[in-house]
Amino acid sequence: MVGDLQTAALVSAQGTVDWWCTPRFDSPSVFASLLDSDRGGYCRLAADLTGDDNATVRQLYLSDTAVLVTRFMAPGGVGEVADFMEPIPTATPTDRHRLVRAVRVVRGSLPFTLTCRPRFDYGRAPHTLVLSDDRSAVFRGPGTDLHLQATEPVTLRADDGDIVARFTLAAGQTAAVVLTSVAGDGPASPAPSLNGIVDELEACRAFWLSWLRSSTYRGRWQDMVHRSAITLKLLTYAPTGAPIAAATMGLPEQFGGERNWDYRYTWIRDASLSVRALIDLGFAEEAHAFRRWLRDRLDAGGTASGEPLQIMYRIDGDPNLTEEILTHLEGYRGSAPVRVGNAAADQIQLDIYGEAAEALTQAGDMGAIRGWQAFTNVLDWLAENWDRPDEGIWETRGGRKDFTYSRLMTWVAFDRGIRAATNYSRPADVARWAQVRDVVFKQIVERGWSPNRRAFVQHYDTEVLDASLLLMPRVGFISPHDPAWLSTLDAMDQELVSDSLVYRYDPEASPDGLRGSEGTFNLCSFLYVEALARAGRLQQARYAFDKMLTYANHVGLFAEEIGPSGEQLGNFPQAFTHLALVAAAMALDDELALAESRPFLNPTARPRGESGADG
Repeated sequence: MVGDLQTAALVSAQGTVDWWCTPRFDSPSVFASLLDSDRGGYCRLAADLTGDDNATVRQLYLSDTAVLVTRFMAPGGVGEVADFMEPIPTATPTDRHRLVRAVRVVRGSLPFTLTCRPRFDYGRAPHTLVLSDDRSAVFRGPGTDLHLQATEPVTLRADDGDIVARFTLAAGQTAAVVLTSVAGDGPASPAPSLNGIVDELEACRAFWLSWLRSSTYRGRWQDMVHRSAITLKLLTYAPTGAPIAAATMGLPEQFGGERNWDYRYTWIRDASLSVRALIDLGFAEEAHAFRRWLRDRLDAGGTASGEPLQIMYRIDGDPNLTEEILTHLEGYRGSAPVRVGNAAADQIQLDIYGEAAEALTQAGDMGAIRGWQAFTNVLDWLAENWDRPDEGIWETRGGRKDFTYSRLMTWVAFDRGIRAATNYSRPADVARWAQVRDVVFKQIVERGWSPNRRAFVQHYDTEVLDASLLLMPRVGFISPHDPAWLSTLDAMDQELVSDSLVYRYDPEASPDGLRGSEGTFNLCSFLYVEALARAGRLQQARYAFDKMLTYANHVGLFAEEIGPSGEQLGNFPQAFTHLALVAAAMALDDELALAESRPFLNPTARPRGESGADG
């Protein structure tokens, strides 16, 4: 993934831009061959290695940056394509976004091919091509134009409304192709120069290196933590501070299945949980930007669900996310339907109030009096409305239940509200909040606990386990060493864990209203690592963490899930996964440092009765 903090593009391991929505993350696509190779559109810039069985392609990021390099290595030469978008860290949305593709050969010589076939509005809208000269063209689409500019020796040629080119570079030679999306009929950018492209690349590199200097992380997994931090930053819409859940839509949780959703929106839950990760890493500015966005949602009211908050919004705060099916797209590896928008926006998920309260109270006073008044109004509303069935954290479509996790986060909402009111002497009905908080606590202990399973369960009418409850110790509901928690962890280990990978729940035992199955959930696998570490099971935690890192793709990015053969499933890259990776790494660092300071306690030993490396 490369991006400019308002939009992002995905580049395949072979040098093809197969996903780009512009001018915003949630805009219609210009390139979407990720979802349909014929109708979606793409831009391929790669060495022509046809017939060369000894050629290889490798991909990497320039260290601690979002500059992506694809290397083509053949007996006749070695070349590179560097893809980047210079960040636009502004509070004002821009109507112009540049994707730069710089090519150079470092050894021998290599032939290259360029094919640019945009397909506007998810492949639904036609376009016209205007070829100004042999190095400049414009694809005119509905509401958006795509300008294509090239440097010598690239010569552009029209091909049935698209653009193709062939050129050869020798060692030391460079070229560049620049794609600029422009809203409306805006003028093209000045023709690119190679010196200007070099300056842009260095400016992009300098931005990321400067930004990472704010990181306070000095632990054992610095490369992966920094890559996760950059990924979270790339997935944040700078004009509002709202992070999206993932850069894509429609990528399946099961190949050929129907669990294909649009994740290019801001979930209250995902974004709120990212606040702690960002603050712990030292990125307070990003955390505060989201908190301001969240306060505005509390203050604005007006949701599709009719509740004070809804589970997700567009990045500008718009609550309307009408879901439709794009029947003309075949879907990734035939996984249909392809959905745009998200009907889950009108679900009732009561846990979001706890996550919102956690985010707003995470770093000192939440600021303006108006913001505090909006916050107290929501908690007063929650005091009257918390004890209802809902759809739960996993947005199931199988009917509302009394989900234990929803009750847990309701407890968090009142707990954090009471702390904030007390710490900052703010007016609030603290007595009422405390009374409800204690009722919620007792209800969870009495109805969310299964004596038969010796574990906390998914909802009050089942004995099915749920990995979302791995957050119970982190939010302070229970000690990580409490016998009730340790037995819950053991039960999850037996039912939900497969070779250190963790399923969210068992959909056969707890039907969720959808056909098919899914892979293990990366968020839950990292939450499992964190829970093991805090419980003192360090050997097991570290082994599980190290194994999880092997499931990242070749440049360190994670999708939502892992399939049976280790394949990535679901939308990509997934913010939830990367923030959980950060939390797991920091928990392991903390607990390993504590163990090293007290070696005589031997806290890395496995609990009695456990054996084997996998746990």
